[in-house]
Amino acid sequence: MDLLTLLQEKFSYSEFRPGQREIIESVLEGRDTLAILPTGTGKSLCYQLPGYIFPGTILIVSPLLSLMQDQVEQMKRRGEKRAVAFNSFLSLQERLFVLKNFNRYKFIYTSPEMLQKEEFLKKLKEIPISLFVVDEAHCVSQWGYDFRPDYLELGQLREHFGRPPILALTATASQEVLADIKEKLEMTNVQKFLFSVDRPNIALKAEIFPTYKEKAERFLELIESLEGPGIVYFSSKKMADEWSLTLREKGFHTNSYHADIPQENRILLQQQFLYNQIPLMLATSSFGMGVNKENVRYVIHFHPPVDLESYWQEVGRAGRDGKQSIAILLFTDRDFRLQNQLIEKELPNTDKAEIFLRWLKNEEIVLDEEKTQRPPDDFSETEWRILSKYYRQFPNANRFIEVIGNFFEQRLRLKQEKLAIMNRWIFHIGCRRENLLRYFGENKKMNIKECCDHCGVNMERYYRKRKIHTTSPSMDWERRLMELFNIPR
Repeated sequence: MDLLTLLQEKFSYSEFRPGQREIIESVLEGRDTLAILPTGTGKSLCYQLPGYIFPGTILIVSPLLSLMQDQVEQMKRRGEKRAVAFNSFLSLQERLFVLKNFNRYKFIYTSPEMLQKEEFLKKLKEIPISLFVVDEAHCVSQWGYDFRPDYLELGQLREHFGRPPILALTATASQEVLADIKEKLEMTNVQKFLFSVDRPNIALKAEIFPTYKEKAERFLELIESLEGPGIVYFSSKKMADEWSLTLREKGFHTNSYHADIPQENRILLQQQFLYNQIPLMLATSSFGMGVNKENVRYVIHFHPPVDLESYWQEVGRAGRDGKQSIAILLFTDRDFRLQNQLIEKELPNTDKAEIFLRWLKNEEIVLDEEKTQRPPDDFSETEWRILSKYYRQFPNANRFIEVIGNFFEQRLRLKQEKLAIMNRWIFHIGCRRENLLRYFGENKKMNIKECCDHCGVNMERYYRKRKIHTTSPSMDWERRLMELFNIPR
């Protein structure tokens, strides 16, 4: 069947977006394919459409439960019932059902951690895998901003499936990261498609304040004025919660989203945002890659991210429908200190490695498939994932502590360098877009009317036609009840 006909029949699109057809043709030729496509330009189509041509199963590795869930639900709404997300969110009964009916599924989404499980891997070996997809492939690279140790096994795991062609997808990656992806995934005869990361419909703005009070006042002014839906990113879970409460008390319909919220509630919040029941989400970086909402009109960073890659990923939540949108970053000097502290806390050091070893000994724990999914309170999910991974490789205590120490020093140095680049971008005098594109190895190729605060941005274009009038919660008991019971207004 002609690709365009298949596109219309299965996806109801009349034409391909830039890059999609070329990538799909490379995949159908059986070539290992590495592609950079900007956030919101339809990466998923590049493996979903070939699924209707290839005879076997499409196996997609993704780093986030929410991302898998979102993709599967979108496919089901489109009428594709043969898609499943096989991850730790499934109940035991659901997991057993999927494994029993494995050959029914055309599209199987999973995580790199789940691929380590012997029962799951055994089932995958029994079915023909036509295409092995690695989404968010920058997680493979030690130089990437979101390195995941379990991604390092994917190149070898492909051997278990008869070495099907591999499609590695990402939205942001430097040349150094791309080279690392190719090596770690053991890609051969690679066809590369490197499209611009630019999103010309998103205006960029950074505002610097001498005090937190002034930043908070400006933030509230923006929330009252900007046309939504919108997302606000915080580096602090506590602050996301506090601002969510403050805004609700002022009459805004909003909620907070972060890793401490139970997984079931996070999925519910995401769905409420997607269906406009929550028009404003206050979130940490946990609310990111799984969000496929076309009409987000603004993204605000209350705190700057720790690197430009994360910033651009999060900015990419806006304007996926191609319409004009805006990204505003708010900054005070104390934000820089906060980010340094977060970098150090995120990574396990030798002290955490020793606590980890004592915990295993005291609790008489043997690391198995299930327990690695549920870290104890002493560790963040990231710390537990890294410590568990390296402990399996280096069970000798002294060697394990040495490896963790080296890992911590290397990652800390890299993250501090990237944070310095992020802060230079904030204080850059000149076109913000040009400076950002240069970081990703590109040149600015067009004049954009709504470009950035240095080139000129007309804020009136992004404001509501009529400003919100906030109310006291004590005067609006009906609205408060609706919020408590999650009833959309």
